[in-house]
Amino acid sequence: MRKIIELKLLPKEAANESCIKRKAAEICRLELSAIEDVHILKRSIDARGGQPYVRILAEVYSGESYTGEPALLSNLKDVSDCPQVLIIGAGPAGYFAAMELIELGIKPIVFDRGKDVRSRRKDLRAIQQYGEVNPDSNYCFGEGGAGTYSDGKLYTRSHKRGDIYKALKLFVELGAKSDILVDAHPHIGSNKLPNIIANLRETILHHGGEVHFGSRITDFVLHEKKILGVIVNGREEFRGDAVILATGHSARDMYYLLQSRNIKIEAKPFALGVRIEHPQALIDKLQYRQSPRDEHLPASSYKLVCQVGGRGVFSFCMCPGGLVVPAATAPGEIVVNGMSMSRRDSAFANSGTVVQVELEDLHQFDNHGVFKALAFQKMVEQSVFNFGDGSQKAPAQRLPDFIQGKTSSSLPSTSYIPGIYSAPLHEILPRFIYEKLKTGVQEFGQMMRGYYTGEANVIATESRTSSPIRIPRNKETLMHVEVEGIFPCGEGAGYAGGIISAAMDGQNVARAVTRFMKME
Repeated sequence: MRKIIELKLLPKEAANESCIKRKAAEICRLELSAIEDVHILKRSIDARGGQPYVRILAEVYSGESYTGEPALLSNLKDVSDCPQVLIIGAGPAGYFAAMELIELGIKPIVFDRGKDVRSRRKDLRAIQQYGEVNPDSNYCFGEGGAGTYSDGKLYTRSHKRGDIYKALKLFVELGAKSDILVDAHPHIGSNKLPNIIANLRETILHHGGEVHFGSRITDFVLHEKKILGVIVNGREEFRGDAVILATGHSARDMYYLLQSRNIKIEAKPFALGVRIEHPQALIDKLQYRQSPRDEHLPASSYKLVCQVGGRGVFSFCMCPGGLVVPAATAPGEIVVNGMSMSRRDSAFANSGTVVQVELEDLHQFDNHGVFKALAFQKMVEQSVFNFGDGSQKAPAQRLPDFIQGKTSSSLPSTSYIPGIYSAPLHEILPRFIYEKLKTGVQEFGQMMRGYYTGEANVIATESRTSSPIRIPRNKETLMHVEVEGIFPCGEGAGYAGGIISAAMDGQNVARAVTRFMKME
């Protein structure tokens, strides 16, 4: 017998397998000894009342055992001698496209301008401790993409875009905890992801694919609006039956290359603002209504959104128990992002807090054509850098001072290793960005009493929420609207927003490439 049940448990109960089994037996009106297995399907925290609970959806087995599912990796074949597809970018979109191609019997050849996941660490340390930005190896560029060392959150609302469970199960088979299959807001952590990404690469190589690091794409091989291959590092030519563009949201040189080769790109809206950092204990108290929080509860998070003057103001990439990190991809700019380790045990919580930027807001950049939003993004990042001392120290204000438009006399502690300094963000940020943030954050303070506090730092600039450029593709074929054989993919093409949505887009594009190759 199998029966699906719902459980509402105290956090301590939910952490105890025996307790879960006992509660399941009570609901099913069975003897405890009759329960063979309790397989958890979904798990979430319900903190709406005075006492937080854990809600569990589970499948109870009596008279039979849960047998599990066949491994996805067992479906992979050796593709060494198969037709090949070139993939630009070794982030989640590129790597999951590669895995899907292998499953479909096609050889992927992956190129990434950056370094392998372990070699990136030296460059991350250089930007954290010395303010040195390597434009090819940083928090955005390199194996695994921006998500590897920027938290590893796996939550997405893009349930209609692909098979979320398949993407999550691949992560589990490559080394992630099985918890990510059931948690409402799954998370791996920046300390765990590197090993998983390395396992992903080794799987690609083991089945006959190729991965090339330090390989910047400098040109395309084109013939009459059809792509034949790519030029790597200005000298080496690779040919393939198709090219997947999975370069991430910050590969600006790729957009310039596409434009120079008359391959259509478009300006698109994005979002820009700041990162706001609170003490985690404060957020726990506000969300769970307890201090300290129950040891069986995770660090609490929040999601806030409102409309200000027809523009959305919203929290983005919230990192409970996390760190603020420098995410610049070139010297002369200040960009911040957030990350959390697997335990989420930092004393701080941070979240991007951004304003929706529409193209109509940027008339003064019309002379930049399709690069108008990108030019605005660069201008803000460089202006923030130029206000400082030439390092990766970031300008900041206490939250009330930010709202009141005055420079802070002192700043709270921060997790941001390069350091922060007091600065008038109300003057540094573009006026329309500041005014909408100011109103939006005040509304957030009404939604979440205690959020508006002098214990919070406002740190600039959160500007890489998504790409300010879209590479247009056909909705049915997923191929570029003008050039045969080019398949825009993931965040950098404007079709994803996070690890899982990018991974699913990679899988979808790989299947579209397969259909295209069969039709040729």
